[in-house]
Amino acid sequence: MNAPDFPPDEAAMIRSTRIRVGRNLAGFPLGPGIYDNDARAEIEHKIVQGLNNLQGELKGTYYPLDGMTP
Repeated sequence: MNAPDFPPDEAAMIRSTRIRVGRNLAGFPLGPGIYDNDARAEIEHKIVQGLNNLQGELKGTYYPLDGMTP
């Protein structure tokens, strides 16, 4: 990624970032069409598997929303 660094005063304000996945997965409806918790868990599992394969500057740690503190 070729983005410039934030100035130190702005970088100090950043605690975390969030990436929203707004695409559908083959075999699953778009988000609002998924009413089954098992299907949601399966989708999350597939996404986490993909994220765990990222390397280099894209590699990171996945933190599920369930169980996070405010």
